[in-house]
Amino acid sequence: MRTNSIHKEIKMNLARSGMTLTEVVSRMNKNRSEENQTTIQNISNKIMRGTIKYSEILEIAAILNMSIVWTETREEGM
Repeated sequence: MRTNSIHKEIKMNLARSGMTLTEVVSRMNKNRSEENQTTIQNISNKIMRGTIKYSEILEIAAILNMSIVWTETREEGM
């Protein structure tokens, strides 16, 4: 998945849920120890750069009451 598509997908799911990134980060921090707290700017930068961890994506999905599903795809010509 390309960087901007990650950004678009997260943005779309935030809009669908009616939550803001600010609300999501606040909920993320409620479940984290003090030394593992994050900021809106930090998460936003990771999303934009495409360096966000898969575990953070799963954390965001759980907060949005969503799950990530992997499906098998077939490449054309195979």
